[in-house]
Amino acid sequence: MRRVRIGLGLASIFAASFAAAQSGDSSRHSGYQDMGPALQKMQDDDSANPGMLFVQAGEALWNQRTGAANKACADCHRAAAATMKGVAVRYPAIPPGTAKPVDLEGRINLCRTANQKAEPLAGESRELLALTAYLARQSRGLPIAPPDDPRLGPFREQGAELYKRRQGQLNLACATCHDANAGKKLAGVTIPQAHPDGYPVYRLEWQSLGSLKRRLRNCLVGIRAEAYAYDAPEYVLLELYLMDRAKGMKLEAPGVRP
Repeated sequence: MRRVRIGLGLASIFAASFAAAQSGDSSRHSGYQDMGPALQKMQDDDSANPGMLFVQAGEALWNQRTGAANKACADCHRAAAATMKGVAVRYPAIPPGTAKPVDLEGRINLCRTANQKAEPLAGESRELLALTAYLARQSRGLPIAPPDDPRLGPFREQGAELYKRRQGQLNLACATCHDANAGKKLAGVTIPQAHPDGYPVYRLEWQSLGSLKRRLRNCLVGIRAEAYAYDAPEYVLLELYLMDRAKGMKLEAPGVRP
């Protein structure tokens, strides 16, 4: 029933505001600014931010030897605070020896399979979320800086097309809510501008940390569209476009959201 109510709410907003420009201040801002003071304090205080539990777990995994090579991430990359600073703000990117972009989770799994000779971690698994949160934490406060790689251009354009494509039974696009109706209310929550600056993020709705993929899947379900599999390339394309759209904004990960 909750999904039905959200879907009807989305349809009402779309019908009422199809021709309207984005309301309020058109400047970019984080979903952090749409939250109340209590949630902002929760995110700001590392002792209260529940996402930091995943960061701590990620640190343990960083130093844990695994796979047939019996290597830890730290064996190659040493102290993450020094070597991983600035990495999260540059992904998705095209790794050496490949022709397609991967997100940060994909890069972690490439390292596992190629260097540690270990099985890739399952999408949205606690271990993969923990390592991603740990790496993202090393870049917290840095500006999002997508790579200046001309090979990413066509992929970014595909991501932009997906963002603007109407789909699902409600015939809505990401842009319908997050561009044309950002700042308005849906189910009592402010519609954000869809900047990925807090991911991976701890959502109170989930009572857990989750990736940007999980949030995108939620949106697809909300508009009654078929959600892509967790390993689908569409998520990387969308993230590539969204990170470019958020260029220069500060990374907040791990963020907290309602």
